[in-house]
Amino acid sequence: MDRRELPNRPGAGHSPSSSRVPNKSSEDPEVLYLAENSDLSPKQARELIREHGHDRDKLLRIARSMKAES
Repeated sequence: MDRRELPNRPGAGHSPSSSRVPNKSSEDPEVLYLAENSDLSPKQARELIREHGHDRDKLLRIARSMKAES
């Protein structure tokens, strides 16, 4: 069966995206954690997570270096 022939329903024809980054900080505890434990805004925290993944130690190191540069 071709992907175009699959029923049109949520989740049909593709696996869920596990790399999806939520749009609002309230949707993602990682964004909240990073924003609360650094001087980053939730928007900056989301971008950092999008670029570097969900490793908290790595994200905090990068956030601190961003603070030191500014």
